[in-house]
Amino acid sequence: MMLPLKMKRVAVQVLSEDAPLAALVLAECGAFNPESSSVLQEELPEFPGEHYRELYRSAQSYLDRILAHCNLPQSPLPLQAVRHVQETELGEIEDWLQQVWAKCSECQEGMRRIEEEQNHIDQLLTTLEKFESLDIDLELLQRGKRFLDMRLGTVPVDNLKRLEEALRLAGFLLTPFLLLDNTAQVIAAGPAGNTSEIDSVLQAAGWRALDIPPEFRDRPEKVREQLLRRREQVVEENASQCRTLENTRQEFKDRMIAAGHTLSLAAPLAELGESLRGRGALTMISGWVPAREMARLEDGLKRRMPQRFVLSARDPLPQEHGLVPSALRHPRILHSFNALVRNYGVPRYGEFDPTVLFALSFIAMFGMMFGDVGHGAVIVIGGVLLRRKIKTFSVFVAAIGLSSMLFGALYGSVFGYEELLHPLWMAPLSDPNRMLTLALYWGIGFILIATMLTIRNRLAEGHVLEALFDGKGLAGMLFYMGVLFGGWRWVAQGRFGLLETLLIVVPLGAILAYKWHENQIPMGEKILVVLIEGFETVMAYVANTLSFLRVAAFSLNHVALAIAVFTLADMMGQTGHWITVVLGNVFILVMEGAIVAIQVLRLEYYEGFSRFFSGDGREFTPLKLRTSQAG
Repeated sequence: MMLPLKMKRVAVQVLSEDAPLAALVLAECGAFNPESSSVLQEELPEFPGEHYRELYRSAQSYLDRILAHCNLPQSPLPLQAVRHVQETELGEIEDWLQQVWAKCSECQEGMRRIEEEQNHIDQLLTTLEKFESLDIDLELLQRGKRFLDMRLGTVPVDNLKRLEEALRLAGFLLTPFLLLDNTAQVIAAGPAGNTSEIDSVLQAAGWRALDIPPEFRDRPEKVREQLLRRREQVVEENASQCRTLENTRQEFKDRMIAAGHTLSLAAPLAELGESLRGRGALTMISGWVPAREMARLEDGLKRRMPQRFVLSARDPLPQEHGLVPSALRHPRILHSFNALVRNYGVPRYGEFDPTVLFALSFIAMFGMMFGDVGHGAVIVIGGVLLRRKIKTFSVFVAAIGLSSMLFGALYGSVFGYEELLHPLWMAPLSDPNRMLTLALYWGIGFILIATMLTIRNRLAEGHVLEALFDGKGLAGMLFYMGVLFGGWRWVAQGRFGLLETLLIVVPLGAILAYKWHENQIPMGEKILVVLIEGFETVMAYVANTLSFLRVAAFSLNHVALAIAVFTLADMMGQTGHWITVVLGNVFILVMEGAIVAIQVLRLEYYEGFSRFFSGDGREFTPLKLRTSQAG
């Protein structure tokens, strides 16, 4: 499908009390996209479902947090369980979920605190290992003494002897108790009152003080016993909290699943947003529906709400095209290419969908630029082997690999070897000028197709003058064709006369006149703007055309890289030859393959999409029920 599905603007009028049921029916149909902008604000100023939406959002928020913290699965809604959810029921569920969340969060907070304490105890046990060789009450090292100055720290082993001698002169004793690599842990003890002198000596020796955690208030073996007992208690507390959480999970599991189902039923009304408006007892729901789904939607409303609704539908107005969602349908084989198109943007309603054109041109250009039977086969195999990881992109990878194999057969190249396979056409380096000429023709055709699509899209939007006289419209295309014809006559026949001049000047004059008409600004500024925009139009066609020379350049570069690899391999021994060939081909496959893919994507985006594709459309996102059938 080249164009988005034809859409209808739909308005469903119901009594306010029936609005939840109407929303449910629309969601069951799965083809109703709520209106994205506020409409009829003066005629229908009220939001009937505002409080309902607030309750739903609050309840859903609590449910999501509970499911995440308690690891509870959310099963899909059984199709036969579809029913209308009253606001009172929704409020009760919101209150209950709030209470459950409070209980779950309390358990989680308790487990977090216990885990932090357990980690703290483990750190203390690790720190205690440094003091296990000390047969002393560690609390004594923490308290300040009136007549005794005791210090605990580390010094480099090389400075130990000199420090001991220096401290002895000051009446201090230095006692090492642990050696770790080139560092010694020591205790320095002596008479109090000479702090500044001792500090200077210690600093000169590279002293670093050791802090003793305040929890160490006994001999090391006693402290270890205390820490291990506390750790056992913490582990038991953690197990208790886990049991509490598991009991909560089991206790509320069935009711939680039921609450999830109820919220799934309440979601459609809550998700209508500003498309649900009303006044008094009347409510209107507005949105967009594919024209081919209108009969099914109407049948659903008649079946569930007989004689209790008024349905009206009309075609979108021209000024509404920017608001209409684009409903695109592609076969699965094109999903990966459509993802790359959507990376640029979503087509506007009525705009040409470039997915098929993108897929064909991307595959063709990649093969032209990276033609090699062996490299293409590796890409295909990679796409098949990695299909579970890259999912729909496996088709994309396999497609460009097959294209590479096809052009490799045309070029006669297999892993860079050109003597193994006779080319079905020609080797690129045998005639570089021909390759460059063909790339130029390809670019000209690409730009002409893109320009024709631009004209078509502008006409579909009702912008007739732009379609006819803009630089990217009919006048621009005629100018481009005039330049091409004039260039051909000059090169092939050595002639450039009045006809060629008129074919260039007339459409260019039309473009400048249109620019002059469009820019309603002061005269001096208008002249400058028109000249600049005219110059940009001319240069854009020239630059866009020359950009396609890279199609030939990369096909030549591919061969040149292979020649470089084989030249380097021939300089090695027999073993080195094959290692170089293998590594060189891996380099070509990975690096050049990635660069070629990026260059092709650039040509598609900047030389193609930027000409005709706005990419600012809105994707069709219908209301849906999360049922076991709808998914």
